[in-house]
Amino acid sequence: MVSANMYKIGVIGVPGNWSSEALADEVEKKTGTRLLMEMKKITLDLGTGKAFYKDIEVTALDALIIKKIGLSYCPDFLDRLEVIQFIESRGVRVFSKPGEIISMLNRLSCTIKLRENDIPMPQTFITEDVEKAAEMVEKYKKAIAKPLYSTKARGMKVLEPGNGLIKELEEFKQAGNQSIYLQKMIDIPEKDLGVAFLGGKYVATYARVGSKESWNTTIHSGGKYEPYNLSPNLIELAEKAQAIFDLDFTCVDLVETDEGPMILEVSAFGGFKGLRDAHNINIAEKYTEYVIKELKNG
Repeated sequence: MVSANMYKIGVIGVPGNWSSEALADEVEKKTGTRLLMEMKKITLDLGTGKAFYKDIEVTALDALIIKKIGLSYCPDFLDRLEVIQFIESRGVRVFSKPGEIISMLNRLSCTIKLRENDIPMPQTFITEDVEKAAEMVEKYKKAIAKPLYSTKARGMKVLEPGNGLIKELEEFKQAGNQSIYLQKMIDIPEKDLGVAFLGGKYVATYARVGSKESWNTTIHSGGKYEPYNLSPNLIELAEKAQAIFDLDFTCVDLVETDEGPMILEVSAFGGFKGLRDAHNINIAEKYTEYVIKELKNG
């Protein structure tokens, strides 16, 4: 039996960020080595085929766990994932696979994959034409314009028909959103659900309960985490959604509506705090144990 401390496992994350630090701490407990690396400080020399973080050869590690590519979603993440994909090609096991993350990092590509697999979602419309977008807002009565790269509702804008609609849509485009991604705003209870999976297996569900000051339930906007007992049929739906992407750890955002359950998105990285606060689950520990088991199994 191979000892866990024989493995050299790096964590791709953000120093000072709670979840990144928690994962690096657990890896250190299990392996005796702590290596938390920022992507912006990783160098890749295609001439030698080696990547380094400071003086550590990343291409000589046994595995990488991707927790965060950076603080805020942006197209630069795609370039960073390409670097990780090259590192993977040199024999380093990567959790989750960068190719899978690339396929879903963009909100539009994630939505298209979900809809191609008949996953129920809010009605969605994509265009670069401001006038066509305005027509769809009129049809939806109320819509949310969403940046293609964002988390925790950052940059999202609630839109309603009216004289200022065209101006609002133009401002949304000028803010860096060439493609206008619109979703019909659906009536939901004051909570949505995070359904967590590790290695494709269900872990637990937490609810994000919104404050009355915001239209969204994110913790960033004053929401809080609570435990939630999800029904087997909804676990099955969330499991089907996450299986499309083959991630090692992820959370599926699900909401129960008058029109039936809907999936809002599947997270490229998955959150740790909801499981901790709602269920006292140390998912960083479980994730580390999972990675070591996968390495032992080859």
